[in-house]
Amino acid sequence: MTFKLLTVAAALVGVSVTGAVIPGICDEATPAPVKIAAATQAATAPDFAGISNWFNSKPLSIADLRGKVVLVDFWTYGCVNCVNTLPHVTDLYAKYKDKGLVVVGVHTPEFPFERSASNVQAALKRHGITYPVAQDNDSKTWDAYRNQYWPAQYVIDQSGKIVFQHAGEGRYDEIDRTVAKLLNASS
Repeated sequence: MTFKLLTVAAALVGVSVTGAVIPGICDEATPAPVKIAAATQAATAPDFAGISNWFNSKPLSIADLRGKVVLVDFWTYGCVNCVNTLPHVTDLYAKYKDKGLVVVGVHTPEFPFERSASNVQAALKRHGITYPVAQDNDSKTWDAYRNQYWPAQYVIDQSGKIVFQHAGEGRYDEIDRTVAKLLNASS
């Protein structure tokens, strides 16, 4: 076994036994969420760039999604923390998809094996993901958002502005309330 493979194997065992996060293996640190109070201060959401495959959808663009509330969820199927967020993202999608929410999963691989389209497709099936997923193998969309963590969520309002951002697990109720408020729906 190579040293890197041994390191990854030891880290995975450590995470599964202790639930601890091992820095450098999966960057799922949990910094404080960024909330932008007024839409005038909000940054315009970058478009999806460098997408090699779209699953569960035709290719999408932020411009095509104007008028909708969009949750962009950066994840990769090999990251334990990303997998832990998926039930919450799929529940949010089920709850609000008929009220104007579009969820776009952006699968940005951390390791070479996560670049395989068939592996991503199998992960979508395994986790019951039916919302659109963009395969960002070259990290172009990741870079456009200046994202740094797996998982990370960006809520985009109907005018295309990022109004809420969170990295890591948790804050599910806050994300739900933000989406509900934008949709004028009861949470």
